[in-house]
Amino acid sequence: MTSITVVVGSTREGSFNAMLGALAAASLEAQGASVTRVDLAEFDLPLYSAAREAGDFPPDAQRLKDIFAAQDGLLFVSPEYNGSLPPLLKNAIDWASRPTGGEGLVALSAYRGKAAAVMSASISPFGGLRGLMHLRQILSTIQMLVIPEQVVVPNAHAAFEADGSLKDALPASLVEMTAGRLIAVAKALAA
Repeated sequence: MTSITVVVGSTREGSFNAMLGALAAASLEAQGASVTRVDLAEFDLPLYSAAREAGDFPPDAQRLKDIFAAQDGLLFVSPEYNGSLPPLLKNAIDWASRPTGGEGLVALSAYRGKAAAVMSASISPFGGLRGLMHLRQILSTIQMLVIPEQVVVPNAHAAFEADGSLKDALPASLVEMTAGRLIAVAKALAA
């Protein structure tokens, strides 16, 4: 069974991205994937610095890296902060990219050769698209294969039903399509 981790880059209560992440996780599971959900609020990740890394590698950074390393693919659902991704998500990505346990400097064992997908919900009319462009660049730099499909949900404050589903059929269908493609690519890369 293909294993996918869903990482939401927001810890805000009532987060639109958390709602989108829940829909994506449900779609992945419905299409046969084994899903691990990562809530970044459950990880004590200090701001990355080489000095901190050289001292005592944070246990939660190792725990996050281990979760990512055990997966066939990763799905990132990220809000947009000033046209980019939030520092919470960037910091988590950075910690999990660091070598541990005698790995070489560019091992990237949590990421290299794995499939990734990106999604965003935003109150803006762009749906977080600008932030996803930066996220794609970062994920490619850490040697992930980012699938071309993506989901943006503009005007997120009016996009969700009370039950957390999407009101508009287009982004809802894109969630299904993106989840399916991520599973297919992750499975192929893991073979």
